[in-house]
Amino acid sequence: MTAPTLRGVYLPLITPYAADGSVDLDALERLAVHALDAGVAGLVPLGTTGETPLLEADEKRAIVECCTRVGRERGAHVIVGAGTNSTRATVAAVEALAGTGATAALCVVPYYLRPSQAGIVAHFEAVAAASPVPVVLYNVPSRTGQVLEPESLLRLANTPNIVAVKQSMGTLDVGTLRVLAEAPPDFALLGGDDPIMFPLVLLGAAGAIAASAHVCTRRYVEMIECGLAGKVDEGRAHHEALLPVARACFAEPNPAVFKGVLAAQGLIATPDVRAPLANASPAAVEAALEAITAAGG
Repeated sequence: MTAPTLRGVYLPLITPYAADGSVDLDALERLAVHALDAGVAGLVPLGTTGETPLLEADEKRAIVECCTRVGRERGAHVIVGAGTNSTRATVAAVEALAGTGATAALCVVPYYLRPSQAGIVAHFEAVAAASPVPVVLYNVPSRTGQVLEPESLLRLANTPNIVAVKQSMGTLDVGTLRVLAEAPPDFALLGGDDPIMFPLVLLGAAGAIAASAHVCTRRYVEMIECGLAGKVDEGRAHHEALLPVARACFAEPNPAVFKGVLAAQGLIATPDVRAPLANASPAAVEAALEAITAAGG
């Protein structure tokens, strides 16, 4: 198995719904193609932004089929969300990716149960050993209730078939800096906190998995490319223009504001999310649209 070289901006796709509440696969394909046309390196279906816990099994399969087909046609990476808080269930989810065309599996730190560091490491070692595709870890303690500590993350960075981490610590912390400094050169750290993507790339991250790239997509791509090329002044200008966009789009629980914006722009049929999430308020959508316009989006 050849490990992918992960670099640039990856879009964690929303799951658009039709008026009857079903998954709108035509809209999903349009969003995917639009993002790839704007320069993103790949797609990340079935992530947090895709409302994955609220989808049925057949809906998940259809979403993966849609995204991997687009990925094959466009030569783009497709990193499929496959993590759960059960090792058995996660192993089954990654095994199901065999033959789908997925580039990698995004697997979150087991949530709710708050396992020990030894338990988290053993979980990911078992998943990596079973997976037919390379594994991207997802470290997001604000959602899981447990952090993957730097020592554990560095051990996993040296584990066969684990190629990257989406690091979402909420801040530019010392542990993340240590991973950037000490991880193997072929292990990619991808930023998962949209407001700090640019400084993280300047410090050695390979790119980002960025929900904010649903809007102002080309400018987000240009910002990350500036960071990777060391173009500090040009990239900082993008960063400062896009910071209000990220803040506005996360003003209410993700992905409600993104869906409200995309519906207002005519890119999806409805702004709807599934319960227990609630649709974005009109004020939040308007504030986000104003920030996007100001950033040239």
